[in-house]
This record gives sequence, structure tokens and C-alpha cells, in this order.
Amino acid sequence: MKFINLLAQYHAYKQEIDTEIFNILENSSFIGGSQLEEFEKNLASFVGVKHAIGCSSGTSALDLSLKALKEDEKDEVIVPSFTFIATAEMVVLNGLKPVFVDINTQDFNLNFENVKKAITPKTKAVIAVSMFGQMSDLESLNQLCEENQIILIEDGAQSFGASFKGRKSCSIAQISCTSFFPSKPLGAYGDGGAIFVNDDDLAQKIRILLNHGQTQRYKHEFIGINARLDTLQAAILNVKLKHFQKELEKRQVIARIYDENLKNCKVPEIKKHCISAYAQYSVLVENRAKVIEAFEKAKVPYAVHYPIPLHKQTCFKAFNDLTLKNTEFVSKHILSLPFSAFLSEDEQARVIEIFAKF
Repeated sequence: MKFINLLAQYHAYKQEIDTEIFNILENSSFIGGSQLEEFEKNLASFVGVKHAIGCSSGTSALDLSLKALKEDEKDEVIVPSFTFIATAEMVVLNGLKPVFVDINTQDFNLNFENVKKAITPKTKAVIAVSMFGQMSDLESLNQLCEENQIILIEDGAQSFGASFKGRKSCSIAQISCTSFFPSKPLGAYGDGGAIFVNDDDLAQKIRILLNHGQTQRYKHEFIGINARLDTLQAAILNVKLKHFQKELEKRQVIARIYDENLKNCKVPEIKKHCISAYAQYSVLVENRAKVIEAFEKAKVPYAVHYPIPLHKQTCFKAFNDLTLKNTEFVSKHILSLPFSAFLSEDEQARVIEIFAKF
């Protein structure tokens, strides 16, 4: 059993993927070109935004988003502590101060009331991570940000394909980012990411920044970075995007089977008006060490997302004394189960059986 069965997915679309790879190798065009343009157009159409900009990773998407804003080094950015480090890492590397805020225990996303309390005159932006594939109430967060003249950025690295009240992840915030890391709902065969905006000027600035700040060859308006999405990844992702809606529907079916049959754990709570992309199917367990021992004995894969909150990490030692009750509780009790659109019934039954024995 695989935690995420990428090989089964490749075999399902092998002919289409191999054809795209062969065509690119034959024409030897590996950066930019029509395949990237087509993929970006299809991405924008899927999400329902004006501009989708391919980039080298979800991390570089966050980096570029912050670089595109006119920040002051005294500015603060509100972020959750329960997330992958890239969210806060890019804040620090752009000379900004992260302000860690607690999550709620229903969907593991930012606690709205705590965000309100954390806003100060120095607050430049809020980065809302759509954790495990489910979006926050981004409409309410967007309204809050607009009232306070701050920017809302959605970190949709785990939620591409999800929706809230019929609106897709990466379509509500002023700037949205996603990741195409291989294990994501829409995954590349290497690193990749994208940024989504409706503002023409912002989109143009991001495109300049991701190519060394060039407006023309060897003419640099900004200090940028090399964050281009290569053509091979764009072509592979474009094939997968054609099948993505079908995979999302399959994910809902598999999640319901877990929901209805898992015992001795707290299954994900999907809020009203939400559809999760289920980047992970993560449950809360009372004694994680005991459950992990059972998984290892049964030779069933698992993962822990995330065992140490960001505010307790050594690299954020200035925040180590901070207490975020929900974040710290979830970090001690969260466990991610095998999950993908290609998880078989027998494999899922093996996972369910482990929980039934407790």
C-alpha cells in the first residue's frame, strides 16, 4: 500500500503524459512556450480568475506574492502556526514579521476572532492556509481585510480543487497561491506552483519578478528571482488537469467511506457550503503513539502533519514562549491516513480495521 498512489495515477494517464513529454523532448523547448501558456489559461478557467501564473513551487508562489506587495520592514503578516514552514518562512525572508495566530479545531484553519485581535496598524497581510484541503471562510476574512486595508493571501497549497459556497479555492483572496508538489491533489512530477490574481498590474509585476525582474532581456526593473515553471511540468499538469474533476469526485467517495466507518478517532469536519479537496485525510486520535504502533505492525503507511507548531520551532525561537492552545493540541493528536483517488477498497478496509481494534 502507498500513502499516495502516484504510480497508479501515472498508469491511468500514461499514454497522454508520455506523448506530451516526448513532444517536448523532440522540440527541445523546456522553458516557456505554448504548453505553459495553455496550462495557465486552463488553470485560470478552472479556478475562475483572470490570471493564473505558473511558478517553480508553492514556496516561490508565496515568495513572489509578498515581493509583489510594497512592504516596509516593520510590517507584520498574520499566519497560522499549524502549517508547513514555507508560509512563515517566506514572511521572514521578505523582511517581515510573522504574527502567529491559533487555529480552530473544526477545520484546522485560522480562528477568525483571533485574527481580528491580532490586527495592528503594522499589519500588512493575512495569509490564510486552507488546511488539509478545506478552505477557511475566505469571504469573511476578505471583508475583514478590506475594512482594515490589508491584503488577504490564500495559501491554497493543499486545497486546489476545493470550494466554498461554490467559489473555487484560489478565486476569493486578492492573491492566491497553490503548490503542485507531487503529493498534492494536482501534482507535478517535481516541484511546481501557481499564483492567481484578477488585477492586471499585479499579475504583470509577478511575471516580471519570477524571471529575474526582467521587463526585456537583460533589462531589469526589479530585483527578482528565477521562479519559472518549466514546460515539462506544465505539460504534465495540463494532462492531469483534464482528469482532475473526476479525481475530486472520487476523493469525496473515499472520504465518505472513511467518515462512515472509522472508529475511535475524530474524523474531519467539513463545514457547511464547503467541498474539501482532501489533500490529506487527517484524524485526531487520543494516543497517537499507540495508533502509529498499530499502523507500523500492519505495515500501513501514515504521516503526521504537523508534529511541531511553527511557534515552537528553533528557527522561530523568539516565539517559543507563545501559547496557542488549539494548535498545540492538534499537533499532538493529528494523524494522516493513506488517501488518494486511487486508494483501493481493500486498502481502505485495512486502514479502517486498524481503528476498529482500539
